[in-house]
Amino acid sequence: MVKLALHAAAVLLPLLLLQGVLTENLNLSPIEVVVENSLLGAAPLTYSTHVAYRGILIGALRRLMESNAGFTFTSTEHPDYGAYLESVNGLAGSDEDRTYWELLVRTPDGKIIRPDVGIGCYIPREKERIILRLSRW
Repeated sequence: MVKLALHAAAVLLPLLLLQGVLTENLNLSPIEVVVENSLLGAAPLTYSTHVAYRGILIGALRRLMESNAGFTFTSTEHPDYGAYLESVNGLAGSDEDRTYWELLVRTPDGKIIRPDVGIGCYIPREKERIILRLSRW
């Protein structure tokens, strides 16, 4: 029994130490987040943040919210489709007004794409510009 406990400790200790290394020394890449609300005639707001290597967008948005009091967002987790934006900077999409927060991406070569996944699955690349646009449907 003692040998089993010592063996388990010998296996788990390096993993626990590695976890601390992985969370402290992430390879971060810069991205921009642009909030567009042309429905109200507001000027776009641009924020700078970072995303972990192969990290998902929602992580970068959380990092931005923690580091910049001027940016907030809320999301909802759908059991089949994952996380999606509910509100940005206090403004929520509305079924009544037929509005929602659209996710667009301007790639470093200038192309604008509409990802086929949401904020919980999209993996931003270095120097991409993430566009969160209040849109009508």
